[in-house]
Formats: sequence, C-alpha cells, structure tokens
Amino acid sequence: MADMMTKGRLEAFSDGVFAIIITIMVLELRPPHGTDLASLLSVWPIFLSYLLSFLMLAIYWVNHHGLFQIAHHVDTVVLWTNNGLLFCLSLVPFSTAYMGENNFASFPTAVYAASMLLCSFAYIPVREAVMAQVRGKKEFSRMARRAVWKNYLSLALYATAIPLAYVHPAIALANCFAVAALYFLPNAFLARGD
Repeated sequence: MADMMTKGRLEAFSDGVFAIIITIMVLELRPPHGTDLASLLSVWPIFLSYLLSFLMLAIYWVNHHGLFQIAHHVDTVVLWTNNGLLFCLSLVPFSTAYMGENNFASFPTAVYAASMLLCSFAYIPVREAVMAQVRGKKEFSRMARRAVWKNYLSLALYATAIPLAYVHPAIALANCFAVAALYFLPNAFLARGD
C-alpha cells in the first residue's frame, strides 16, 4: 500500500509538519511586559534561539525538497525514514524554548545541540533511501556527494557542540551557527576532492 503513495502526498504531509513546527516555535516568542528598549533586549536569548532553529528548519526543508525532486517513488522505507526525521524535527521547538528560556545555560545548550545532532542523524536514512533509487544514474552526481559531506560535517559540529556547551555555551552555539553557514556556502566551495 505504501508503494502506491505519491511523492506529492508525502511532500505535502512533510511540508505541513514543517509548518506546524515553525508555528509552534513562533508562538513561543512572547513580547516582554515592559515598554522600553531594555525590556525588549531582555528577550534576546529567546529570539536568538528561535532564529537559529528557524534557519536549521529552513535548511532541512530546502534539502528535503531537493531530495524528493530526484526520488522516483515512495516506498515503505522512504515513508518510515521520513517519519523518523519528522519526529526528530518535532522535538526542535522544545529544545529551542528550553535553551532560550534558560539564557543559554550549559545543560540546555547541550540538550539543544543533542537535538540538532539527532535530526542530523535522522536525515541520513531518508537520504540513503532516496539515493538508493538513483545511485548510478545521472541524478547521483558530485553535488549529491557534496551534500553527504555537508551532512557528516554537520554531525561532527553538533557532536562537538555538546561537550563544548560545558566549556562555554557560546562556543557550542558557534558550532551550531557554523552548520547553518555551511549550508549557505555554494556547493562549488566543496568541489575540491571530488
């Protein structure tokens, strides 16, 4: 029965989940009670947490879209690996709020980095399930190999961010922002070694 599902239906469902996750996060942005600049600046940790998570979710959404552009079909493996990824992404609003509400304390920042690591791990089986459909074909290009390297570099940055949160949370956050920056680099930048 899963083999009969269209890519469009899976993408629509996934897009809906992404939209709900972002909506939950934005609803956590509450205005301060004061009416001066100092009260507005007091919510900067919550806003910075939201910004980082929004960037990461946008990157996952763009990559998810690109991945399913080359998928030939949806089978049970693709469905369940995709659901695993969506589950992990659905935890992002919690870790985002936890980190922001606690002003980037070490443990909440480590929890946030761990949730990002979990999402990065969860993307691998989805990518592999789709890539198995196109491996050896024109779609499996150097660009696809570079995307794999970005994913593995992200894993390393998130994994090191967890213990670094106990050294200083700002270093862990820098690792997380480095992952976002990595995905904004053109793929040509990673062309060396192909």
